[in-house]
Amino acid sequence: MQTLQVRKSAERGYANHGWLESYHSFSFAEYFDRKHMHFSVLRVINDDIIAADRGFGMHPHRDMEIVTYMLDGELRHRDSIGNGSVIKAGDVQRMSAGSGIVHSEFNASSETSAHLLQIWIMPDTLNMAPSYEERHFTREEKLNRWRLIAAKNPANGALKVEQDLQLFATIVETGATLSYSLHENRSAYLHIARGHVEIAGQHYGSGDALMLNDAQLLDIKAVTETEMLLFDLPLHRELGASKH
Repeated sequence: MQTLQVRKSAERGYANHGWLESYHSFSFAEYFDRKHMHFSVLRVINDDIIAADRGFGMHPHRDMEIVTYMLDGELRHRDSIGNGSVIKAGDVQRMSAGSGIVHSEFNASSETSAHLLQIWIMPDTLNMAPSYEERHFTREEKLNRWRLIAAKNPANGALKVEQDLQLFATIVETGATLSYSLHENRSAYLHIARGHVEIAGQHYGSGDALMLNDAQLLDIKAVTETEMLLFDLPLHRELGASKH
């Protein structure tokens, strides 16, 4: 059954730790919303702003695919399997926690904040060996098109995740349009990272999200330049009746 639901930015959870401002699309830490525990295999989207020289100290994860999408600034990564790097705007990092990994993420700048999306995906296989990879995706690669950035079966330089999904990124110029055709028995989650779009006569802005089920055509017009992520996912059977 075709369904569409909207999750407005202002409805998300919010936490301010002084050095960290975080908006939670799904239940996370002290924020709990029974209606928003996950969407299909998508467990977390945290919209994080990290103050200069601050960050997350070494802490453990297991059995989760963790994707970091950098919007602005720089983030320094260290982990227990020997990886260490600084990722910047346009970079995407994938860490498969598997049987267990310990890592830290700190703002690499002493002057400016870092803005990122941290995404958790539930894997289809547990207790795998932990792994890590990162890649830069240019503005040109994403401009007015869906650029595959992560998938179970990656192509053209996309990152690999252990789940039956495709994750796309795009930057749509002001006035331009972009469509996405969702197949039957699939779900999609569209997250507007920043910007302003019109979809089916309705207007959506930074932090808003749309959830779709089954075969649908999504037509998007950018009112201002807009950066978005789209997750093509296994069917989410709990999605209710359409509402805007």
